[in-house]
Amino acid sequence: MEIKKHIPNFITLLNLSSGLLAIIAIFKGYYDEAFLFVCLGIFFDFWDGFLARKFNVSGELGLQLDSLADMVTSGVVPGLIMFRLIETIQNTQTQYNVTEETFYMGIVPYFGFLITIASAYRLAKFNIDKRQIDSFIGLPTPANALFIMSVPMIQYYGEYEWLFHLLNNPFVLMFLTLLSAYFLNANIPLFSLKLKSFAWKDAKLQYLFMAFAVVLFLLLDFIAIPIIVLSYILLSVLINSTSRPAIG
Repeated sequence: MEIKKHIPNFITLLNLSSGLLAIIAIFKGYYDEAFLFVCLGIFFDFWDGFLARKFNVSGELGLQLDSLADMVTSGVVPGLIMFRLIETIQNTQTQYNVTEETFYMGIVPYFGFLITIASAYRLAKFNIDKRQIDSFIGLPTPANALFIMSVPMIQYYGEYEWLFHLLNNPFVLMFLTLLSAYFLNANIPLFSLKLKSFAWKDAKLQYLFMAFAVVLFLLLDFIAIPIIVLSYILLSVLINSTSRPAIG
């Protein structure tokens, strides 16, 4: 029993470790590796909660540790990647270079950390909001992290040149930053993607959405990620508009 008690927390620490490795990868300019480490961290984030419920060892320590790990992997990392993306544009594209006359524009990349700030606020609310036990209000930080981390992947691995140029515009990245901060804390009820059991009757919606996400990713590659996240939000809104919400 003592070993089982610590397994979920150990997996949570693997989530945290993945986030730290993602930060190192970003500083080295390996954005693809950072994306993979974030995906790995989200994988661990799924299993720590599932095993905590399975072993019946859920507790306050696990809840707080989970939020701290998510803060790094799904809060600090996407904020840092947005900072680096905007900074790179300012350093490499002449029309956005920071000069003596436009020195004040040097602050623009730091607005990427609005994602980190909004993530911290969202995680703090989650820990004290009793309505978010079986579902969410606002976009979960892991889903938002995938949304933001998909930007450099689309930039460098996408097949559409127009999309590459679109995402290399600092104003577009600022818009995505503000959109991200809004969705994280919007009063929008969303169904949970975490499984309480593997039974079809208990997780039919989650299985169907996961299947949809996998098929879309196979068809569209990284471009599928923002579409999947937006579909998750729209589907949740549709479900809550056609049935009585389970929360709120």
